[in-house]
Amino acid sequence: MRVKIIDIQGKETGKTVTLNKTVFEVEPNDHAIYLEVKHYMANQRQGTHKSKERGEVTGSRRKIKKQKGSGTARAGDIKNPLFKGGGRVFGPEPRDYSFKLNKKVRRLARVSALSYKAQAKSISVLNEINFDAPQTKQYVEMLKNLKLDDKKTLFVVNEQNKNLYLSSRNLRGTKVVTANMLSTYDIVDCQQIVFDSNAVAEVVNNLKA
Repeated sequence: MRVKIIDIQGKETGKTVTLNKTVFEVEPNDHAIYLEVKHYMANQRQGTHKSKERGEVTGSRRKIKKQKGSGTARAGDIKNPLFKGGGRVFGPEPRDYSFKLNKKVRRLARVSALSYKAQAKSISVLNEINFDAPQTKQYVEMLKNLKLDDKKTLFVVNEQNKNLYLSSRNLRGTKVVTANMLSTYDIVDCQQIVFDSNAVAEVVNNLKA
């Protein structure tokens, strides 16, 4: 599959790039995509939820009433879970939600997601993205020139581009990542992927079979 290379003005440069078949033209595996997205989201969870149980609540251990003769149910101390302010029974504890996912499954998920984008013609390639200084206005103009100002976009660059990242940081619906940090979640979560011309080769190199 060949894609025309354009500049940040949205004009064709006369050059094209061939998207590798083993990365952009495979039979998509939906289950692999599901597992990888689940894996990514699980890794984002802090897992710091915690509630105090009976032994952790502040309060007296004194028996609040005599065992017999009150006409009501027997009761121990004030930290009983049945009382207001008492401990919680089987409450949440800190835990790690991450789980292992094989590298081959993760690779399959990413190439499947990229193949879906290629099928939908939702991949663009820019000649180069070079900002002299962080400037959100210039980034917005670039989106308008590319006719992507109304779409959720993902820009993939070959190496860390600080000016580009800072220009996009406070905008909703757009994200900038490096080729080696490209995730299945990012691919699925956008409507249009915009590659730096050098980033295409880097992505292929990372995902080739």
